[in-house]
Amino acid sequence: MHVILPAGTTETALIDGISAAGAAPALMEHTPSADVEILEYGEPTIAPVTPVSPTGCPTPAAVTRAAREEIGFGLSVVDAGLAQPTGAPTVDLGVEPGADVREPVAVPEAEAVFDRAHAFGASLPDDEVLIGETIPGGTTTALGVLTALGEPAGVSSSLPQNPIERKRRVVDEALAASDLEPGGCTDRPLEAIRAVGDPVQATVSGIAAGALEAGIDVTLAGGTQMVAVAAVLRHADVDDPLSIATTSFVADEQGEQLGEVCYRLNCDLTVTDPGFDERDHVAAERYCAGEAKEGVGMGGALSVVPDDRMTDVVDRFEAVCDRLGIDAETGADTEAATPPSESNTATAPEGDREP
Repeated sequence: MHVILPAGTTETALIDGISAAGAAPALMEHTPSADVEILEYGEPTIAPVTPVSPTGCPTPAAVTRAAREEIGFGLSVVDAGLAQPTGAPTVDLGVEPGADVREPVAVPEAEAVFDRAHAFGASLPDDEVLIGETIPGGTTTALGVLTALGEPAGVSSSLPQNPIERKRRVVDEALAASDLEPGGCTDRPLEAIRAVGDPVQATVSGIAAGALEAGIDVTLAGGTQMVAVAAVLRHADVDDPLSIATTSFVADEQGEQLGEVCYRLNCDLTVTDPGFDERDHVAAERYCAGEAKEGVGMGGALSVVPDDRMTDVVDRFEAVCDRLGIDAETGADTEAATPPSESNTATAPEGDREP
């Protein structure tokens, strides 16, 4: 199995109340860089933060890393608009960070990014790939794209109570700034990304389209952000078989809506429960309480773990948490979670980890 992980940033994450890291933007823009280092090396290397919430909920990168340590899989990280450098090796497709969706244009080169990513996807030597993502603010941009496409789908949240109305207000402002109506980009999916999306969407969509064209089986490894990508592909007339693999945490929050939208988009859906409810570790408890839920390919990685090895993966997850400085009972160690000059409340979420 091979995992492709596009990682990037968008200024949308800086909107007040959109990201749990809004109080410390300098930390938030390091989050995707830290995520890919955790997935590659097991812990951050040059990134100055470990993405851990104040309550002890670690980035989903810790779960995906645990699966990688237990079952092994190849990894290619794609720089899809990183704002800060990372110590992990990356594929450079010349992607710039995204702008605030409330600007008239959020991803100026969406079509060019898609084309370059398409060429990369078509060149992959694999028979099957899982494509994940990591980008702060990504569920708000997902809602923007879904709305521009006229898709009646919701998006996830990193919090137990999803502040979806706040996201909808941002999207309404974004559509108005781009002179668009809901459903205005039904036949122009890349224009939806250009106007109200993010560079990771353009990158994932392009890689997936290129890989599918080359006859490679593609699984979109993630939650509602990958629903947005699937919608982009279907509106671009990509009709090849497509799968979405996510976690029980996203499925529990979304309810029947998740299955309905996957059916409408003709996507197979796989939902995996890692069994965190059987553990006493604070990190597992925070996921069960509704934090984080998904990201960094977590759902896809868990979906390929054999049932008889899931317990071993969760054991590894607890070991990764220990490596990241997360105490099993009390949560994140402040010095491990943030630089000395920053508050632990400023650690950054990504992907579906967004309030």
